Amino acid sequence: MVRAIPGPVFSIAAFMGGMSMSDKHAGWQVLGCIIGGLAIFLPSALLVLFFFPIWHNLKKYAVVYRALEGINAVVVGIMVASVFYMMKDISITEFKTVSFMNIGVIVGTWALLTFTRLPSPLIVVICLFLGWIFHYLLTP
Repeated sequence: MVRAIPGPVFSIAAFMGGMSMSDKHAGWQVLGCIIGGLAIFLPSALLVLFFFPIWHNLKKYAVVYRALEGINAVVVGIMVASVFYMMKDISITEFKTVSFMNIGVIVGTWALLTFTRLPSPLIVVICLFLGWIFHYLLTP
């Protein structure tokens, strides 16, 4: 479902919003996802709306342009770190069914996104359906 949200920053914010409500039922988790997504989106949207007219004048200065390149590098670093943090519980060294399934989903999703023209929301629906099927097959 994270792939249906535009951009990795929004996805992680929505995920963390849902995880912050993990001790409550699913309705609260969905609300947490919505609040997390909106909370990360609104400040940047408001900044773009009100700052955009000034932006054309500021980007002429080399200091501002170089600072934005540095900010972009920091954001990419934070995104890579957050991916590693979220994947820390996925074991690839233990030979268990769950490990093989996790690796299969990761590699399969990457392959579908790279080598086919399937839209991301369709891949999300396929993964959800397969997860639902495997959950009922493996749960006694």
